[in-house]
Amino acid sequence: MLQKIPLQNILFLDIETVPESETFEALSPVEKKLWEKKTAYQRKEEHTPEDFYERAGIWAEFGKIICISVGFFVIKNDTRNFRVSSFSGEERSILQDFGALLNDYFNGPQHLLCGHNGKEFDFPYIARRMLIHNIKLPNKLNLFGKKPWEIPHLDTMELWRFGDYKHFTSLALLTHVLQIPTPKDDIDGSQVAAIYYQEKNLERIVRYCEKDTIAVAQVFLRLRGEPILTADEIVSV
Repeated sequence: MLQKIPLQNILFLDIETVPESETFEALSPVEKKLWEKKTAYQRKEEHTPEDFYERAGIWAEFGKIICISVGFFVIKNDTRNFRVSSFSGEERSILQDFGALLNDYFNGPQHLLCGHNGKEFDFPYIARRMLIHNIKLPNKLNLFGKKPWEIPHLDTMELWRFGDYKHFTSLALLTHVLQIPTPKDDIDGSQVAAIYYQEKNLERIVRYCEKDTIAVAQVFLRLRGEPILTADEIVSV
């Protein structure tokens, strides 16, 4: 089935997130209490709510998106290019611009979104943050009332599971075993918040996010049994 999907119909993407506030102390008393309750199960007695706050970017209620990178194939005369671009900076603008991209260019019934662990993280995170900002959900993220086979999402981690739903494989591990250039040659996700708040180096995060997006496309190609992209086939736009 994967081989029957035209590559041009897929928008590959990855997001980077950080805690919405730089420190736990910056939260209001109400937010601190809600954070404590939200994370009680994950923390158990090993961490205080304040110690655990460095992980707040994982939850859409306490985090924010600082970058969405997207990539898509352009195929002409049997020549393929993979074009990569990013939305970064202030979250509301990121979400508005990304929503416009989906509404204007990837809104047809043939179009699909693809991420690694996208169904459990990237897609719902984007949708939740859009609702928090009172932004209307694009059709590709509005899943209310849709049947499972009507949801226009692909997930390379789910495809790699082959039905084994207890199996988690990181993008770093999957690129390694499939002999794809690693996207983690500079930083990894655990460092993003510090680079954003302390180093204030958003451009470094954007480059990392784009590498992840390219890696998702590379994994998808390998799952289809096709050659991965070469460096000269990847174009930043």
